[in-house]
Amino acid sequence: MTSTWRKSSYSTAGQNCVEVAWRKSTYSTAGQECVEVAHGERSVGLRDSKNPEGDRLAVTPRAWRSFLATVR
Repeated sequence: MTSTWRKSSYSTAGQNCVEVAWRKSTYSTAGQECVEVAHGERSVGLRDSKNPEGDRLAVTPRAWRSFLATVR
């Protein structure tokens, strides 16, 4: 699992910011075809590892736990 710290796009010039660590799934293929996840206090972020600057999805921690329980 790899973590990359990333400063929030909502950060101000005065460095008042939130940083999140994106983690790649341990099920990622050698071709990097995977989803990255970042756990926050109020949400869980999801993004495509091939396009980290692209669209992101945010869900509640409860919804994320429910999803994981379903796919396991």
